This record gives sequence, structure tokens and C-alpha cells, in this order.
Amino acid sequence: MLKPENCTLYSGGARGAESEFGRLAEKYGIAEVTYSFEGHRHEREAGLRVLSQEELVRKDVSLTYVSKLLNRTFTNAERMRKILQTVMYQVDSGHEVFIVGVIQEDGTVKGGTGWGAEFAKICNKPLYVFGQARNAWFKWEKVEWVSVENPVITSTDFTGTGTRFLEDNGRQAIIDLYKRSFG
Repeated sequence: MLKPENCTLYSGGARGAESEFGRLAEKYGIAEVTYSFEGHRHEREAGLRVLSQEELVRKDVSLTYVSKLLNRTFTNAERMRKILQTVMYQVDSGHEVFIVGVIQEDGTVKGGTGWGAEFAKICNKPLYVFGQARNAWFKWEKVEWVSVENPVITSTDFTGTGTRFLEDNGRQAIIDLYKRSFG
């Protein structure tokens, strides 16, 4: 079992799943890095790391590419680009990725969180999603989502992100994940 004081959570500190990941990190004594950008709202400020314009540009990504990959279009291109760039820093920093959200019929994860999941796949990182609608954890296994019971955080550097619309079962899934991982 990992020692919480040796671990770091990478997140965005947004309302919902990210705030819950952060709240529990604080409770367990886990360090936090909260990536953000100038003018972005976040609920958590622990370990706040406001990315500069130069840093954001280093993670620039084509919105056309992301839109095609996720089978959706993004509005407010300037703001969305910065959000996607910030998500890339979160995923890049963690050695495994935990997400709470909705896995859609096409296998993508709903919302901006979907880019975090796709980027984790591209980077070949261990990726777990708690599907709130299905009330279960899933792991990405090369080409498909596979149902898993009781995943555990096994890396000292992990990413916790997800939906702003956290439901009770999603909150409980995060609580249980921390309990299993850190006692």
C-alpha cells in the first residue's frame, strides 16, 4: 500500500469530481498540483499552478482533431483550447488516470473530460473511469472498456479528474478508491 505522504494528485480543481479528488487528497495528506490558467474558475487552490501562455502553447492541440476524435464539436474555441491544454498537463503529470463521468456508446467519455481519457489512451497510461450511469468502474484495455471491481491507486503520481456534475455514486466511488488505496 502506498504511503499518502509520498503521493501527488494532479487535477484541475474544478467543481465536481476534481474538487472531490482534491478534498480527499487533503484529508489523506496527499500533495496536490492543481493546474489552471489565468481567468479560469476553480474550487480548489491547493498546489495551484497557473500555467503561463508559453506553457499552454506547448500543449496546443487541434480542436478539429479533438472534435473528430470525440465525435463532437466544441464552442468557445479560445477557452476550450486552454481547458484542453490544461487537461493535457494533468494527464501528462500522472502515471495513472482516474476519471468519474459517463462512458458514451461510442466509447468516448462525455464532456471535456473525454479529452483527458483520449489523451491518456494516446499516452498509453493506465486509465480507469467510474461510469456514473452504469454505477461501475471500467479500465481501458488497449481497444475496449473492461469492467473492473475495486481499482486501487498504485502510482505515487496520479491524475484525478472528471465531470462537474458529480452524483452521489460518483462521490462514493472516489471515497472508496481512496480508502482502498490508502487505508
